[in-house]
Amino acid sequence: MTSTLMPGVVQSRHPTPRLTVSTLMVAGRDDGEPVVFVHGNVSSSVFWQHAMLRLPERFRPVAVDLRGFGGTDTLPVDATRGVRDYADDVAGLLDTLGLDGAHLVGWSMGGAVVLQLLLDTPARYRSVTLVNPVSPYGFGATSGPDGVLVDPSAAGSGGGAANPDFVARLRDGDRSDDGPTSPRPMMLAAYVKPPFVPPPDETEAYVSSMLTTAVGDDHYPGDSVPADAWPGVGPGTRGVLNTMAPTHLRLDGLDAIDPKPPIHWIRGSHDVIVSDTSLFDLAYLGSIGAVPDWPGADVAPPQPMVAQTRAVLDRYRAAGGDTTETVIDDTAHSPHIEKPDEFVAALISGLDRR
Repeated sequence: MTSTLMPGVVQSRHPTPRLTVSTLMVAGRDDGEPVVFVHGNVSSSVFWQHAMLRLPERFRPVAVDLRGFGGTDTLPVDATRGVRDYADDVAGLLDTLGLDGAHLVGWSMGGAVVLQLLLDTPARYRSVTLVNPVSPYGFGATSGPDGVLVDPSAAGSGGGAANPDFVARLRDGDRSDDGPTSPRPMMLAAYVKPPFVPPPDETEAYVSSMLTTAVGDDHYPGDSVPADAWPGVGPGTRGVLNTMAPTHLRLDGLDAIDPKPPIHWIRGSHDVIVSDTSLFDLAYLGSIGAVPDWPGADVAPPQPMVAQTRAVLDRYRAAGGDTTETVIDDTAHSPHIEKPDEFVAALISGLDRR
């Protein structure tokens, strides 16, 4: 199998008091301002290599594998803590490596992780960059810019919202092109904007990265419970997707933190995962007839994910924080893969606002 590492990137494992964490770093880059990259769901640090290698030498890039992904220990995820298991793991790694004054960069679910780190210890970080981040109100089952629960059960979010065939294919290590729920076609249809296709070796590396995802009730997607509200399933208390259920995750207190490091939001113009019309939001899928028995927008409205992030950042700015937004045209959920030069230019502009 082709190596998942690009020339110049090295992998290490670091014992910490919580678990052993796998990282990617750039060989010979042991000094400079730390830039800590946190990946999203069903992925790993492998997705950050283009950005890491393109950063100027005054920065020290460190990409982290979250628990249950990549080469980091596979430990259970307590979703009742939101993403705090992940955030505490990253904080423990920073303690172990002595990385103070780091810039945080979080993609998708990793955006929630870095916002949790910022809420916990805002004085520790120079800046935060959000890349196509999950809404501060989680994924699914909320409405309006303030993230109001559609139903107290948060039906339609959490572990039961995952496509069961995709979960089975992850568990089986499926590398085929056989159908839209296989990891490879899923990545090429949703992580990036068709017709973009990474070079063959990179595509294989990204598929390999996706297949490192630990599968099960304690991992991806997590457990679920029946719900009376449509679509009949609600979030459980364990595993990845339940960390982003709106009953467990709420990250809208940013305007109250002190100090307020600058926050830079970078997103792809054609993201179909984190979107106000997300193809992974059961309510939106119901609205277009892809999930049956949708009760209508007055009962189960699609989640305005981008609008929710913008509202939270607007409040941060109104309270004295510095926020910026960059939209990278003709890209989807992974602008750091699709247009790495443009992405890194935008990233550096945010790092330099500290």
